[in-house]
Amino acid sequence: MLRITLQPHWRIGQDDGDGAAALDANILLHLLAAVQGSGSIAQAGREIGLSYRHAWGLLQQAEALFGQALLVRGRGRGSALTELGEKLIWADTRIGARLQPLLESLASELEGELGRVQRRQRAVPRLHASHGFAVAALREQLAARQVPVELRYRSSLEAVAALAQGDCELAGFHVPLGEFEAAAAQRYLPWLKRDQHLLVHLAVRSQGLFVAPGNPLGLRGLGDLARPGLRFVNRPEGSGTRVLTDLLLRREGIAPRAVAGYDNTELTHAAVAAYVASGMADAGIGVQTAAHRFGLHFIPLLKERYFFALPADALDRAELRPVLGVLRSPAFRARVAALKGYEAANTGQVLALGEAFPA
Repeated sequence: MLRITLQPHWRIGQDDGDGAAALDANILLHLLAAVQGSGSIAQAGREIGLSYRHAWGLLQQAEALFGQALLVRGRGRGSALTELGEKLIWADTRIGARLQPLLESLASELEGELGRVQRRQRAVPRLHASHGFAVAALREQLAARQVPVELRYRSSLEAVAALAQGDCELAGFHVPLGEFEAAAAQRYLPWLKRDQHLLVHLAVRSQGLFVAPGNPLGLRGLGDLARPGLRFVNRPEGSGTRVLTDLLLRREGIAPRAVAGYDNTELTHAAVAAYVASGMADAGIGVQTAAHRFGLHFIPLLKERYFFALPADALDRAELRPVLGVLRSPAFRARVAALKGYEAANTGQVLALGEAFPA
């Protein structure tokens, strides 16, 4: 089975047409991250496979290009990143968080296209879902077991619409538990038919506010988003978390226009967390896993269920049985349970629409 990986690549140069002066920044970024972790240029070079001379030369080239230092070097005290060095690391982190789902989707499509040419047969099962940590874990488990699937990251509403139109076999969407469940579910149920679709329970996960470590602004909940001067970063129109945000704001009596940054959006939970962690916003909404991975303070708001919708005859389809086998396996359930803010007690459970949403 083919496995394709796509990664963003930086090149930095002066705007003078001198291509020879351009710097391959990917190696530099790896070096800076290693120095940040070890405090030593020599140790950082060894970690990424560079000689001390090569690492030192790369740093000198970069500092000449930027016109200022990237490291503060102290005799006997090791090396630390300057503000510019830290900004470069955060910029790379934000790029990765923003582009990862897009690149993974494209890589998966390419795997499918090349696989079809190789096998001269119908495409592998297609999975459309909003980007999430449990979905990413599923892709890893499928790849480890050599189970092919074509994954495309889309909003929850786009995913269920694609399933209804025959453009995919599995569609991921999430619905909050509690007072907002009915309103959120009504966005998806017109595309899902009781006699045509089943649901597989993926996980229960916690959604909440991301704020800076230690919560220096003293935020307590969603009502604080209307505080003067507070900067918010949102999710795009059509995403399940954007729907949740709108429902929460409506409950608090807060108009979207009263939230500074309401129209400022990032594509994924990780991208929102990176945006807040870099200091470009004071708050965002997303799953606890993202807050944990970026070292942010997390203020829980509610829990939600994440499902995969699929055709009613999925259990009888030979091409879908391996995927469902992984979804329902103890190994995958353990993988989901290990994610911060995720609960996996019902992971892999197959439900009729009426069982999941009795009303």
